[in-house]
Parts: sequence; structure tokens; C-alpha cells
Amino acid sequence: MFKPLYIASALALLAGTASAETLTVYTSQPQDQMTQVIEAFRKDHPEIQVELFRSGTTEVLAKLQAEFAAGNSPADVLLIADAVAMTKLKNENRLMPFPEAKVDGIDPALIDADKTFFATKLITTGIVYNTDNVKQPPKSWADLATPEIASQTIMPSPLYSGAAVIHVGTMEQQPEFGAAYMEKLADGGAVAGQGNGTVLEAVARGEKSYGVLVEYMAMNAKAKGSPVDFVFPSEGVTAVTQPVAIVAGTNVPDAAKAFIDWQLSKAAQEQSVAQGYFPLLADVKAPAGYPEVASVKVMPADNAKLLADDKAIKEGFADLFGG
Repeated sequence: MFKPLYIASALALLAGTASAETLTVYTSQPQDQMTQVIEAFRKDHPEIQVELFRSGTTEVLAKLQAEFAAGNSPADVLLIADAVAMTKLKNENRLMPFPEAKVDGIDPALIDADKTFFATKLITTGIVYNTDNVKQPPKSWADLATPEIASQTIMPSPLYSGAAVIHVGTMEQQPEFGAAYMEKLADGGAVAGQGNGTVLEAVARGEKSYGVLVEYMAMNAKAKGSPVDFVFPSEGVTAVTQPVAIVAGTNVPDAAKAFIDWQLSKAAQEQSVAQGYFPLLADVKAPAGYPEVASVKVMPADNAKLLADDKAIKEGFADLFGG
């Protein structure tokens, strides 16, 4: 479990600091990456200071809801890996629409129809494996469920990870898998960790040979010499888009809009690629070693159904794998 971190940007220029607006961002994006995001954003917008609250998706949302219940939140912008949670906040009128956001070149399917939240990157979930332990890597989700592989598999829990909620719920929506797929994994001996980080650690150390993981964590670890590799399963991947949104009631709407537009810009997309993410813009190349975005099959997901089924997804998973 991540511990919350409050970090004020130390990048404010001495000149003009007194008149600068302060933007508060709540996020679940990894700390080192958010530091880079803030640095790059501040270069383009030195008039805006940034304060950051960073934790896991579940803790970020819990903090936000507690603040709403108390009357208000200091958050101006929310950046999390959970479109389902964004849909819930939108339905509760907690997000401010931004119809004039600069979305040219981005697939409309990745943007909320009412322009209350916006994809910032494409993060897919597939299969990581330990290259020392595995000589014949799996090719499909079906392979992962075979007893000899399932018994050596670890996955993130929807009780800790927003991406895991979407993964499990999306898999259950697919006719060829349904709820029976998770039951098959559990019956075969697969186990659940907490977040994606616990999965990567277990596979990299060889404690487990296979894992269900977001691709950038596996690819970044591989690039640093870890004995892991990643499979984009033949049936398709599940995906999150790390949406960004303006919190309704913000006192700095112009600064919040500037942050949204920057996140959708080519500069931000190129930074995302450098951090190991798929870009949203067609004229920005995917990271080295990744397939082109157009070649990646993403399994469809109904966000409204994922929201409606959220409690059942978590309870069903806990019944199978423990809470």
C-alpha cells in the first residue's frame, strides 16, 4: 500500500511567484513520473505552481470522498487510472466539464462524451513472465488459465488497484471468458497480491513465473535488466486510459484547464512515451520495443456496467482469492 505524499513543486521561479496561481493535483501516477510531469508542465506554464497529493487510486478516491463529505476538497485536478471512478464522480456532479479542451488527434472513444474527463495515455494489461523460469511463454489468456501455468500466476487485486477492477470487470464482460475465467484461475492455484507493484516484484524475483500486469511496468523493468518480458494476449488486452479531470468548484479553473490541455498536447504525449506508455496521438511513436498502438487489440468495456458491477466484481474476486 502506498503512503500518501504531499509534495509542493520546488520549481516556482523567483520572479512572479507572489502572483502565481497554485494548482492542486490529486493523482495515482507513480511519484517519479509525476515529478517529471510537473517539471515539464512548469516549463510551459511558469505562472502556475503545483502542489501534489499522490497515493494509490483507492486511497486518492477515499481522501476525495471524505473531503466532499466534509464540505469541500482542495483538489483542483484529478489524474487517476480509473475511468469507472471518473464516471461515478461525473454522475455525482463532482467534475467540471471542459468542452473547449484541445482534443484534436485523439480517438473520440477515449474521451468522455460530455468532455468532463479525458484520456491521457493508453495503459494495457497483459501477461508478464520471468524469462529465467519460462522457456515457452504463453500466447493467450486461455494459456494462463491452464493448471500448470495458473499455479505459478499472481495478479493484482481489485481491492487495491483501479486497473485491476477494470481488468477483472472487462474480462467478465467478454462472452468467451465471463466469470468462469476467474474461477478457473483460482481453481488452478493462481493467487492475488495487492497492487501491480507486488505482481512485478514476485515475477521479477522468480517467486512466481507469470503475472497479470500493466505493460509499462513490465517493459520498464525489462529495459532496466530485470528478467521479465511481456505478452499482449491474442484475445486482446484490457485497458485503462489514466483520465484527467477538473474538480468542480476549483478556485483556479484557468490553471486547471491549462493543465488538461497540456496533458493532451504532443509534448506531454512524447513525455508519456519516454516514461514507457503508449501515446494517444497517431503522430507520436510508441516506446521502443512496443507494438504500434494500431496493432494492439483492446477488448471492449462498458464503463457504465463496470460502475454498476463494481461491488460485485470486488466481492466476487475476494471470495475466490481472499481479501
